[in-house]
Amino acid sequence: MKKIKTDFETHLWADSRKRSGLQLMETFFQFNDLDASKRTLHSIMNHAVKSNSWIKEDPSVLFHFRQSMQSFVRAGYLITLKEKKWGVNTQLEHVSPLVLGLLSEKEYQNPLLVFKKAFKEYSIKEFDYFMSGMVYFSLGIYDHLPERNIMNPYIYLIKMLDAAHLILERRGKK
Repeated sequence: MKKIKTDFETHLWADSRKRSGLQLMETFFQFNDLDASKRTLHSIMNHAVKSNSWIKEDPSVLFHFRQSMQSFVRAGYLITLKEKKWGVNTQLEHVSPLVLGLLSEKEYQNPLLVFKKAFKEYSIKEFDYFMSGMVYFSLGIYDHLPERNIMNPYIYLIKMLDAAHLILERRGKK
């Protein structure tokens, strides 16, 4: 039986060095601000579900964002694979609900739970399909909507962005 390997090729750089999941996330946040990424993702979703509007953003910018989100999802998957090597648990002190965002208290304490739940629910290919479909639908006016549940992958992506930012922030403090 032939073993099928998942494609972890990223498209954010030209060299072929192997990188860890944390390095991929750092690279993602070097090119994309957390708030700007959330706004872009929200704008893509908003225009994808509206049947009579399209996004005014340059298609090349959306294509680059889709590619960087694909690399980000792969980085999250790599982190879940190597999660036994390191932990990012912290004790939760009195934290404002605004700081938590979409994360639960357990997810705020251990952001790796977000990635575990996301990849338990959806595969890398399903996240790629979701991003490609949403960018496609946001670029034009169509009579039909996407055929799948599009809210859950969207929520998982937002939560993964928050969790990754927390992981990198806590890693920087150590």
